[in-house]
This record gives sequence, C-alpha cells and structure tokens, in this order.
Amino acid sequence: MEAISTLSAAGLPSRELEGELRDLMVRYQAGDRPAMEALVGELSPQLLRFLSSPQISRADAEDLLQECWMRIHRSRHTYRSSEPLLPWIYAIARHTRLDGYRRRQRRGAREVLVDEVPERVHRSPGRAQTPDLAHLLEQLPESQREVVTLLKVSGMSLEDVARATGSSVGSVKQKAHRAYTRLRELLAHGEANAN
Repeated sequence: MEAISTLSAAGLPSRELEGELRDLMVRYQAGDRPAMEALVGELSPQLLRFLSSPQISRADAEDLLQECWMRIHRSRHTYRSSEPLLPWIYAIARHTRLDGYRRRQRRGAREVLVDEVPERVHRSPGRAQTPDLAHLLEQLPESQREVVTLLKVSGMSLEDVARATGSSVGSVKQKAHRAYTRLRELLAHGEANAN
C-alpha cells in the first residue's frame, strides 16, 4: 500500500488526509492488518517527534512510541469514526508521554550520579551560534511546549489541540501566545549575546 501524504501544500493535515486516516482506523478496528500497518507507517514519524524531548534519548522516545501504539491498539475499540482521529491519537500519545516522564522522574530519584562528565560536542568557532528549535522548546513550560508542538510541528488545529489536551480552545490560545512571547524573548536574548 502506498504511503499517504501527511501534509497539504500549506503544511497542515488536509481534510482529505483526515478522512483517509479515519478510514484506515475504521478498517484497523475491523481487523484489517494492511490498514493497521499503513496507519502506523503514516503516523509514527509525527508521533515520534511529539514524544521526543531533549531530556530523553532517541531509544527512550522510540520505546514511548511503541508503548503509545500498544495503548492505541488496546483502546482502538473506543474510537468513534464520527470524530476526528488525530486528537484521539494525540490524547493517547500525551498520556503516554506523561507516564514516561513520571517513570523517568521516579528512576532519576534513585539513580546515582557518575564522577566523570561525558565529553561535550564543540561547535566550530567561526560559525554563528543560533539556538536550535529543540533547545528553545525545552526552555518552555511543559504545557506550552506541548501546545506549540501540536500546533506547529504536528499541524493540528486549535480545536484538535484542545481535544487532545483536554483543554478549552481559549486555554490553548493563551498557552500558545505565552509560548510565542517567550520564544521571541529567548531569540532576542540569544541575538544580543551573539553580538
């Protein structure tokens, strides 16, 4: 089965894509293995980006992705085809990420620090140092980082983000506004330090 194009020309999930994903999910609910494989193949890259963070390794993010798909599989019967699929999927992914964070916190409280500091990767001195997106996002509070990731990286609508996070649209707008303001401050501060 050919992969579905995940984004429209504007970089946002199209209505047609949402319909195709919804169709794959309905077929998956009915036990259609190729539909399940197509759905996993289509959504896994977006979910991996959502589940990733600078505080966790790539392997841990991939483990979270696998856990997320297991949760989706176990709860697939609860999806209603009359509702949009992506908010339902991202709500499960959000809970998976939160549970993973809690596990890391519990584990981190019991771990012992090492004596040797790992080597740092050095950037070439002639190159202007601009903060990367991951570094900027890690400086935001978790709720704001989540909203920005869902809106801008995953391309979800305000309504879909509100459904996925269990918030109101107004709350999502407020978190996004505060996040954008903070990101502008961080960028301005970084440019002032570069000069």
